[in-house]
Amino acid sequence: MDFDLKKTLEALLLSTAEPILLKDVVKVFVRYHQELSEAQEDAREQEGEESPTLEVPSLVTQAQIRDALLQLREEAEVKDKAYRLVEGPNGYQMVTAPQFAEFVRVLRGAPRPMKLSPAALETLSIVAYRQPVTRAEMEAIRGVSVDSALNKLIDLELVIVTGRAELPGRPIQYGTTDKFLEFTGIRELEELPASDVLSNHQIDEWMRRSEDEPDEISDEDVGLSKEPKSDELALDEKFVEVDWQRENVESDAAIESESNENTAL
Repeated sequence: MDFDLKKTLEALLLSTAEPILLKDVVKVFVRYHQELSEAQEDAREQEGEESPTLEVPSLVTQAQIRDALLQLREEAEVKDKAYRLVEGPNGYQMVTAPQFAEFVRVLRGAPRPMKLSPAALETLSIVAYRQPVTRAEMEAIRGVSVDSALNKLIDLELVIVTGRAELPGRPIQYGTTDKFLEFTGIRELEELPASDVLSNHQIDEWMRRSEDEPDEISDEDVGLSKEPKSDELALDEKFVEVDWQRENVESDAAIESESNENTAL
């Protein structure tokens, strides 16, 4: 009987609800050969006939397994099968295709999938992109309290406490969990879409201001350093400014003196 890596992987994935790592699959094949070798040794000792076995390669690499899994994933999508193969932070897993998820939920008597309010989604986005982040920083970005939304996210195990900031009062910092990665369908935070530098709150505020007063947006508004006024300069910068003015005066005087000497000659 010929060995089919794709079908073997499909069987392994269908046999468990837990994600499977590539290294775990490699261990399966290693143990298979160990047990096969022991069984063949026992059969020889008992002088019995050896049962036919699959011609499984002695070495199946992670690269070969990954390629086979990618083929399985493509086939599931192209043929529109009832399942999909997804890769999460904890490995590969077979999941129900989205169009059949509601039927499976009813069969199991499971509650409806969680839906987050706009406030919770916005707070979760801030944590995801700014983590580790404090409650005060979240509220500064949103412009409102995040107590209710943050508590909801913690209850859903999407956000956890990650430590304390090196700031006065040592405020608590928050970050996302592996469950957040599963919730968003990504393997790691680096896969998050690129975020804009400006928050929606800032953009809305500027739009409101532009409608009321067509003032020019300052450097400070877009996150650049504020240009100091002359009376706001640091003491050493004031001295530099004064020295520069004195240099100009001395230079002009020197030029005038040289001109007078040439005239006298």
